Parts: sequence; structure tokens; C-alpha cells
Amino acid sequence: MNEAVAAADTAWILAAFAAVSLMVPGLALFYGGMVSVRSTLNMAMMTFGAFAVVGILWIVFGYSTVLGNSIGGAGILGNPLEFFGSSALLDAPAEPGLPPALVSGFQLLFAGITVALISGAVADRMKFGAWMVFAGLWATLVYFPVAHWVFAFDSEDGSVVGGWIANTLGAIDFAGGTAVHINAGIAALALVIVLGRRTSFGNAPRPHSLPLTMLGSGILFFGWFGFNGGSALAAGNSAAVVVLNTVAAACAGIVAWLVVERIREGHATSLGASSGLISALVAITPACGAVSPIGALIVGGLAGAVCCLAVSLKYRLGYDDALDVVGVHLVGGLLGTVLVGFLATEGAPNGAVGLFYGGGVDLLWRQIVAAAAVLAYSFTVTWIIAKVLQKTMGIRVEQDVEQEGLDVTMHGETAYVLDAPGPVSRVVKEADAVAAAESITTASAREATPS
Repeated sequence: MNEAVAAADTAWILAAFAAVSLMVPGLALFYGGMVSVRSTLNMAMMTFGAFAVVGILWIVFGYSTVLGNSIGGAGILGNPLEFFGSSALLDAPAEPGLPPALVSGFQLLFAGITVALISGAVADRMKFGAWMVFAGLWATLVYFPVAHWVFAFDSEDGSVVGGWIANTLGAIDFAGGTAVHINAGIAALALVIVLGRRTSFGNAPRPHSLPLTMLGSGILFFGWFGFNGGSALAAGNSAAVVVLNTVAAACAGIVAWLVVERIREGHATSLGASSGLISALVAITPACGAVSPIGALIVGGLAGAVCCLAVSLKYRLGYDDALDVVGVHLVGGLLGTVLVGFLATEGAPNGAVGLFYGGGVDLLWRQIVAAAAVLAYSFTVTWIIAKVLQKTMGIRVEQDVEQEGLDVTMHGETAYVLDAPGPVSRVVKEADAVAAAESITTASAREATPS
């Protein structure tokens, strides 16, 4: 690689990094608008809080655990001591290429956002302190190992051994269908099972600000181009195909969700449009480098329709997934991962061939095994983490706290203060102060005057 190409690639990943970083406030707005006015700040704090905790752990040992040389060559876990503290990332690459510090920063965003996704399932009822501890433990024990399986590739010279899904199994996950969305979705299910239902389950408060939710989904849409396109790790045709497939799937997802919603409920809603958008983006994440644009439309359309149906399962099965993390991220992630085995085409950047293009079931079974492995591991370890926290520090707020709202009780704040002082009220207050002073002066003068 020459220096000009390396510089162009670096510039593209820097731009993708900036786009993905906007997904943090985007997720906070998306979730914050969907809850009641009494818990909207708590949702934003859970997003930012989880991101901060995971970011610290990533710098200390997360990068090494995910992208370090696999311990014993088994492809299960990277060596957490290889790049401990990230000091080794300060050095420029020996040959023209992406700076290791940039790769680390880009992957840090993936880690932080994945953990934050889970928070939507536990809205309105989880202790903030317990959530922060959970975020750190889950990142360490679940996300870092799974991300190593999926994102750590063997080096060309064989000196570095990566994860077993990426190399030994050979499943395709371009930007995180397994490591991010299936992982977060199944973890959300395990956590809500331990946490229990809200007292208002089945009759929960309506979203307090759908414009905030739509704004949040739009910001997430923007960030997703960096999320998927940046995963190409180069400024070239692969990144261009990926972003085209991403926007194609998004359009199909919105339309499909709205059609199903209109048939079932009689209305096409703004919340449905936002949810259809995110569902399609989730599903195309693993498939964006493996399918054609028509394939992307199929992936996005199926995701919008299937996820629209899936979100209502919580009422039939009795688990309280407050903001549909299971219905959108778990179902969408599974759908996109498995559809790669059907719709992958040799002309796409991954160069794989699925069942519908004459590739047989070879790729399909690999996709299914990868998804099943993440499902089993993430659910089991998440359930254990949640049960330990429940028995030690407690994870559920008291009933009166839940009813009053978590913003005031957990953070001492409210999202909207309608009588807050502004420029006009300040002028009025100054005028009132002057009038009061004059009144006092007049009263004093009267008292001093002999009758």
C-alpha cells in the first residue's frame, strides 16, 4: 500500500469514526423519546454512562482482549496483556496503513454502543448504579470475548491468531450482526427475565416525545453509514457498495414496517417508521458486504415486516422488553445473519455465494452456527451476571421510585422545567425588586413623619 492510499483510507476511517460517535447521542434521543417524561434523562444517562465505562475498560485491556493474539491459538480470547494500557498503539505503523490507534478508537465505539443498546429493555426500573456495574461486567465477560470471535482475523503471515468464528468457522459478519445486535438482543432478554416486569407492563406510559425518537433514529441512520461503511477499513469500492446496501435496506425497512402496521393497527405511525428504519439497519449490518442492492432490499423489507410482528411477542410470552431491544436487535440480527446464507452473491465485496446463487448450504450452516454460539454464550453469562448483581447489590428500584420516575429519584433532575427563569422573567424580577425597594423606602419615610 502506498502512502497516498493509506492517507485516503485513514481519512475515511476518521470520518466514519466521527459519524459513529454521533450514534451515542442518537441512541440517547431515540430511547429517551420513547419513555415517559419522568424517565427520559435516565435513559440518556444509561446510554452515556455505559459508553463511558466501556470506553475506559477498552483502553485498559479491551482492545487487547478483542484484537490481541488469541490465547493458546484457540480463537476464544485475545491476550489481555498484549496491549495492556494501549501504550503500544502510540507507534505509527511500520508500513503505510491504518494507524493502530484509529482502529482501536473505531472499535471502542462499537463496544460502547453495543452495551448501551441493552439499556432500552430495562427502561423505568433498573438501578443506575447496578446498570453501570452490569455494563462493565458484561463488556468484560461477554462483549470482549464475542467480539474477538467475530472481528479478530488471522494475520497474513500467521503470526497472529484471531477468533474462531471469523477464521475457523468462516462465517460472514461484516459489521456486527452477531457481536453487536444478536449479542445485545439476547443479553437484553436474559436481563429482563431476571429483572422482572414493570408495574405498568401491558399498560405502559406512551412515548413522551416522538419527535425526539424520530430525531434520534435519523442520527442513528447517519451514524450507521460510518458503522457499516467504516468496517470496510478502506476508502474504496467495498465501502461504496456497503453504504449503498445500507440505504437500500433502510428504505425497504421503513416501508415494510408501515405496511404491516397499517394492516394490523389501521395506522402508519412515526414510531413505526423509526422502528422499521432501525430494524432494517440492524439486519443489513452483517449482510451489507455480502449481498447485492436487490438483496439489500429483501433483507431490509423482511426485517421491517418480521420485526414489526416480533415486538408484540413480549405480551404473549410475558417478558417486559420495554423499548423492543429483543424484537428489533435480536430478531433483526438473527434475520440478517441467516439471510447471508441465502442471499450472498459472489459479486459483492465478501465474495461469498449463498444458497440462492448456487452456493449450496455451506455458508448457511456456518451462519447458523455462529448465531447459535453467540445466543447460547451471551444468554448464559448475562443471566449469571444479572443473578449475582441481584443477590448482592440489587438491580431493581423500589415500587414507589418506579412510579415517581427515575429522573428525580436517581439523578435529581427533570427533563423539562416549564417555569425556568429566562430573559423576560429576569427583567420582571429586577422590576419587582426595584418596586419592593421603593415600597420599603416609602413605608420608612411614612413611619418617620410625625402625625
